[in-house]
Amino acid sequence: MDSFIKQVLQDLNDKNVSLDTIVFVLPSKRAGVFLKNELSTLLRRPIFSPSIISIEEFVEELSDLKLLPDSELIFKLYESYLKLTPQDEQEPFESFFTWANVLLQDFNEIDRYLINQNNIFDYLKAIKELNHWSLAENQTPLIKQHLKFWNKLKQFYKTFARDLLKNNQGYQGLLYREACNNLELYMVNHPKLNHVFLGFNALNTSEKRIIQELIDNDLAQIYWDIDSTFLNDKYHDAGLFIREYTSNWKHFKNGPLKWASNTYREAKSIKAIGVPKNVGQAKYIGQLLETIHSKKRSLEHVAVVLGEENLLLPLLNSLPESINSINVTMGLPLKFVPLANLFISLFNLHKQSSNSFYYKDVVDLLVLPSVYRLFQQNSSNKANELIEYIQQNNIIYLDTEKIKSIIPDEENSIDLIFGSWDDNPQIAIERISALIYKIKEQLDPSVQRLEMEYLYCFHNLFNRLNDLHSQYNYLENISSLYTLFKELLNMETMDFQGEPLEGLQIMGMLESRALDFETVIISSVNEGILPAGKTNNSFIPYDVKIENALPTFKEKDAVYTYHFYRLLQRAKEVYIIYNTESDALKGGEKSRFIAQLEVEGIHSIEQVLAQPQIPVIDALNKTIKKTPELIKEIKALAEGGFSPSSLTSYIRNPLDFYYEKLLKIKEFEDVEESIAANTLGTVIHNTLEQFYKPYENCTLTEELLLSFKEKVQEAVANEFKATYKEGGFTKGKNLIVFEIAQHFILNFIDIELESIKKGNTIKILAIETDESTSLQIEGLDIPIIIKGKVDRVDEFNGVIRIIDYKSGKVEKNKVVIGVWNEIATDYNKYSKPFQLLCYTYMMFKQNKITLPVEAGIYSFKNLSAGLLKFTKINPDQKNKRDEAITEETLRAFENELHKLILEIFNPAIDFIEKETD
Repeated sequence: MDSFIKQVLQDLNDKNVSLDTIVFVLPSKRAGVFLKNELSTLLRRPIFSPSIISIEEFVEELSDLKLLPDSELIFKLYESYLKLTPQDEQEPFESFFTWANVLLQDFNEIDRYLINQNNIFDYLKAIKELNHWSLAENQTPLIKQHLKFWNKLKQFYKTFARDLLKNNQGYQGLLYREACNNLELYMVNHPKLNHVFLGFNALNTSEKRIIQELIDNDLAQIYWDIDSTFLNDKYHDAGLFIREYTSNWKHFKNGPLKWASNTYREAKSIKAIGVPKNVGQAKYIGQLLETIHSKKRSLEHVAVVLGEENLLLPLLNSLPESINSINVTMGLPLKFVPLANLFISLFNLHKQSSNSFYYKDVVDLLVLPSVYRLFQQNSSNKANELIEYIQQNNIIYLDTEKIKSIIPDEENSIDLIFGSWDDNPQIAIERISALIYKIKEQLDPSVQRLEMEYLYCFHNLFNRLNDLHSQYNYLENISSLYTLFKELLNMETMDFQGEPLEGLQIMGMLESRALDFETVIISSVNEGILPAGKTNNSFIPYDVKIENALPTFKEKDAVYTYHFYRLLQRAKEVYIIYNTESDALKGGEKSRFIAQLEVEGIHSIEQVLAQPQIPVIDALNKTIKKTPELIKEIKALAEGGFSPSSLTSYIRNPLDFYYEKLLKIKEFEDVEESIAANTLGTVIHNTLEQFYKPYENCTLTEELLLSFKEKVQEAVANEFKATYKEGGFTKGKNLIVFEIAQHFILNFIDIELESIKKGNTIKILAIETDESTSLQIEGLDIPIIIKGKVDRVDEFNGVIRIIDYKSGKVEKNKVVIGVWNEIATDYNKYSKPFQLLCYTYMMFKQNKITLPVEAGIYSFKNLSAGLLKFTKINPDQKNKRDEAITEETLRAFENELHKLILEIFNPAIDFIEKETD
């Protein structure tokens, strides 16, 4: 396959044109690299390299102006705005910035298309007056202000352009207008230069005038890259612009068009492939490339053209390892660089004027790798200490001094990250720049090269911000700095380095201009992406654009159409990939380009719906083998003591028992912004202990219980302070939970009072008593300790009761047992009776109680049900219920308890995960 560029060079060579005297003007710098390569293969003798420049470089040379970056142009625009706006009507820069970029693009369009400024601004002014009821008797201040802006727009434009020209600077549109003005002088000064324009399609008015003037004065020739299929079809958008030029340009009335090729109709393999999600597209492209590469085909003639730039990182991570050489033409926008999260998090932390930081913002920063490394000290990390302290003490807000008091050895890093910016952009930029240098010191350039590259890009970005702020001083606060930072994140890119002509080519749609490849893979061929559709980021209404021959979405769609079809022109193998899944902004609708290819009927389009390969995984529960080392750990745990809760944990899920009790893995505890259920339970237990503990072996009286009620609020508050640490409970949800805790305790005391008033006697025997007992189990060579804390033991009308408090809701049926052999296997049914019997069994074995006794639960969310007593029922006689715990009961329980413990020790029975609700 001969590429378009090669064909142009061959034509020039056949005409004996001296190639070293030509100025080649191309749509992009990228095309210039390929032109040089093709030129080197064509030449038979050494020559001086011809001048090869992009159209933007050529226009900049013609204009004799310096093109300023958009970020600086916004500041220049604000300068002009301030000159023309009374001080009491001036918007702050942050507000101005939100609409200035749109205005700058409109100025660009007006100048590139050489629109008469007076006419269009007067026209816009008149339209706005009509739209905003200027003839109304009582105009609102908002309407007056708006109309005043449009009245000044012409003067605004002229002041802005004049100030730039005075300094030999300009925006892109101004460069184009000045280039046209200087064209005659340029031709006089360069009467013998031969300009060759190639690969162009949609030209603005300035470009048309420049090229036509040069051609008419025999100083240029132009080569178009268009297929006759599109050129001869008056409805096909791929040929829209070139058909117009052939009809209107004087040059084409006297000479032929170069060139209308016939390569599009040649045989091609075209597949349209629907793939779910962006990541799915990246993975599919990786598989395609692996297949192509495995056929021992060179990837130098393969191009991956990305319709969306955010697909670049997923694609790079999806490339097969066998591909060693790639060239990425498109830059990676800094907003997609992982390190951007650090600076976004910093701004989120400091954009409030308060010096108090929300704990989640602090933790989000600390866990970022670049920050986490700063707090590393030998084998420990101070960031972990800070996070643990925040969690354990329920700190919702904290300031810099508090952080320093928690980790006092890290003052320098703390000041850089958490030191106040005082709502001052200069302080913010200096702190961030210092932080970048500190992070750099922690990196190993030989290993962490990519991180160093990321850091260097952000170093340059903040240098740019510093220069702009120093020069213009319009950034008044952190919010305005953050607005500019986010804009630069979208505009700045990290460029990749590589050998431009070797290996796989990855590029965006615009980088593909004038380039040809045998195999083309195009991603994101969806409506709203290719083509972009009806987007109108402009102050100029649609009808005004039509009137002044400015491009609308129709022309922009035609540009996308040309680029899409031009990629297909000389390709032999084409893969068109689209996203089948819809999201919030873009539907999962394949592009009209695919439908158009089918309707044309020139090529057979193979339609494929690709689905990710999902392996069939047997639903096997996780299993942990009991190794000799693990048996030793179980023995150590048994010697320390099994608690009822640890045994019920095993019943519920043996794998939880393994993780929590043997591996000592704690579940991550987040800060309780709202008081959690376990905290509420702890407060209730501790408050009741505080009231009843001093009266062990005493009989309760009405006076005593009434005195408890008077102390409830103070006691609950003290317990919340001790348990909830530095978390507040004086407002919001926490205040409600605080009131609920008081309510629960008051209701419980009222139940006791009511019982005593009815003539019952209640004697407190023990409160929050630690119990344990040792078991000798046949088959085990060590004693087994069972231990636990009993909430309360009392004597009710002479009957001993063992009582457990539950802050949650428990129903009566949850303390009933009917089948003994299920008490150690069915957690949902029998976990509550298992615990009650454990407490009773321990006290009985220690001779602290005499049987029979009763055991039960007070459920604070079901206090109206009273004490929920342990109850045995006979499966055959369900109406016969027995609430007494006898020796027979405990023997039956002991038998099941021994079985459970033997199972835990049995090396033949693995820890197997149970499915839990």
